Amino acid sequence: MSKFLPCLAVLAPLTLCLVGFLPSRASVRDYVGLAIVAAAASLVVVVAAGLACFVVGPGRSRLLGASGLGLSLHVDALSTILCVLVGFVGLVVVKYSRNYLDGDPGQIRFTRWLLLTLASVLTVLISGNLVLLLVAWIATSVSLGRLLLFYHTRPAAIRASRKKFVASRLGDGCLAIAAVLLYLHFGTLEVADLATKARSGAEIGSPAISAAALLIVVTAMLKSAQLPLHGWLSEVMETPTPVSALLHAGIINAGGFLALRLGDVLLLATPALNVLAVVGGITALFGSLVMLTQTSVKVQLAYSTVAQMGFMLLQCGLGAFSAALLHIVAHSLYKAHAFLSSGSIIDLARASWTPSPGGQPHPARLILALAGVIGLTLLIGWGLGMTLRSNPAQIALGSVLLMGLVHLMANAIDERPNAFVVARGIVTAAGVAALYFALQAATAWLAAGSVPVGRPVDGTAPMLIAALVVISFAAMTVFQNQMMRRADALFWIAAYVHLRNGLYLNTLANRLVLALWPRASNKLKTNP
Repeated sequence: MSKFLPCLAVLAPLTLCLVGFLPSRASVRDYVGLAIVAAAASLVVVVAAGLACFVVGPGRSRLLGASGLGLSLHVDALSTILCVLVGFVGLVVVKYSRNYLDGDPGQIRFTRWLLLTLASVLTVLISGNLVLLLVAWIATSVSLGRLLLFYHTRPAAIRASRKKFVASRLGDGCLAIAAVLLYLHFGTLEVADLATKARSGAEIGSPAISAAALLIVVTAMLKSAQLPLHGWLSEVMETPTPVSALLHAGIINAGGFLALRLGDVLLLATPALNVLAVVGGITALFGSLVMLTQTSVKVQLAYSTVAQMGFMLLQCGLGAFSAALLHIVAHSLYKAHAFLSSGSIIDLARASWTPSPGGQPHPARLILALAGVIGLTLLIGWGLGMTLRSNPAQIALGSVLLMGLVHLMANAIDERPNAFVVARGIVTAAGVAALYFALQAATAWLAAGSVPVGRPVDGTAPMLIAALVVISFAAMTVFQNQMMRRADALFWIAAYVHLRNGLYLNTLANRLVLALWPRASNKLKTNP
């Protein structure tokens, strides 16, 4: 059965490719209907493969190649969870695009590339050899590039596509070099064999492995729009909304999947994990601050994705791999809904808006609430057998999660606090923390054996990074509070303007694009 499992799973991308490569002789209505059937069939296939995987265990196919190089499939809990996620989001996006692009002369072309993009992503998830993974990785970028340039005459779409081209090609090169280093060191590129050899721990500190791990980290950061090459993600709004939903809910998570799939290799190089945690944390802080200054709903969602991807890679860097998997699933479902419903969000905001009598809470109450949620996280973690020394990642990430309730807690502690309101806030925070740790434990159980258990706590570095994460996010919460409370002060006006422009990091990327594609060029290069 375990050998049959990869054969079952591969039917999903093959079904999508079959319809994607069909000649466009059929009518638009018939072709789009067939595409929806193909997407539904692929979802049924991946759900069946997921159930089979959890019943009989993971499976891998024979290598179509020699000496550890070639094509093979590997289906385990990690790949099936994400395949079901991609299959579900893909079906929703394909159905949504039927009405969204109704009457557009390029609807068949759009649907074709949408199916091929979904097929490429599914192939990445079930790849059992880094050769196949790299091919599917590049195919995903190419097919996505065609979707980003669906309206190929729009200057903003061209600029975003060129930025994405630069980031993607750098990432492809880094991943290819990392694969070469891993093959020279381990003698194979089979994912399962790499994990087995890495778990022995005999290669810790090897220069070749350290270099390969750092290149994998760079690839993941480039794919997930991390600083400083993040600007393209906020400029892809010239593409149809279904593409934005698929990109932000699925494809952008590929960097996180790469870190999870090769997590055992990354654990052999602590500096690479530290780089991943630091860059991810800084990106999360940056995206969170910039997001609040944007007036466009879709641009707000784009910077939210930048921040969420940073937070997800921060989790990987801290060794909380199961938490990162949970984050991918939760964020994908939320962001797909957010983009597909973005057209009605203004009406929803107007319907739900009520004047706030209290406004932003006083800084003293805010700091008291911050101390409270951090203490509550430590208390609940201690009750579950987690401490800052033994589980720094889980404690830090739980604290950051609960900071989302800080304003609720701060407003409960007003000038004349009511015991019922305060108790309700405490119970809410405790419930959220308990639910977070429970979901994390459930995800760890479901993904057992397919992702690393965690990062070894060797020395003070993990604790130090975790403490910096908590302090940084707490400081960001206070900063946001002050920027809203003192919006008429010159310093905060200047801070708002600079953040509104993304600290001008995107301007540097624009100059890079102009250097590669000068204004004097009359012919626009629209390759993905």
